Amino acid sequence: MTAETVAIGIREVSERTGISIDSLRWYEKEGLIPDVERGPDGRRRYSPGLLRWVRTVQALRRTGMPVAEVREFVQAGPETVERQEHRIGLLERQASTIDAQLAQLQEDRAMIQAKLESYRLIIDAGLDCEDPAADRLADEVLARHFPVNGP
Repeated sequence: MTAETVAIGIREVSERTGISIDSLRWYEKEGLIPDVERGPDGRRRYSPGLLRWVRTVQALRRTGMPVAEVREFVQAGPETVERQEHRIGLLERQASTIDAQLAQLQEDRAMIQAKLESYRLIIDAGLDCEDPAADRLADEVLARHFPVNGP
């Protein structure tokens, strides 16, 4: 038996992915992780391919794809070109969602960085946060990074 064909139990899948055992069972019950085989002892056995599938589901969920859409992705199955195209469409929409989230996170990070810069300048200037000069300094920093009439 090669390393690629060795199946692992649910506890190891949980340890490798960070998904709780209860969540893995719930994903299976909800149809998000199909075809989990059972060993002679009745315990779940995950093949390397199924472990990769779990990681795919995990990525879809972490990026905000609703459970219903993940289920739709699973149920689309790979049997026909039309089903593959449907899966591709779901993934493309999710990729677009992620791109929008990333853009928003970049913008939010820039705002946080500007606020940090303004606080450091206020402290370096020996100003109290309640001082009107601190407000002006903070406004200058934010205006430099986020001009109202600029790019």
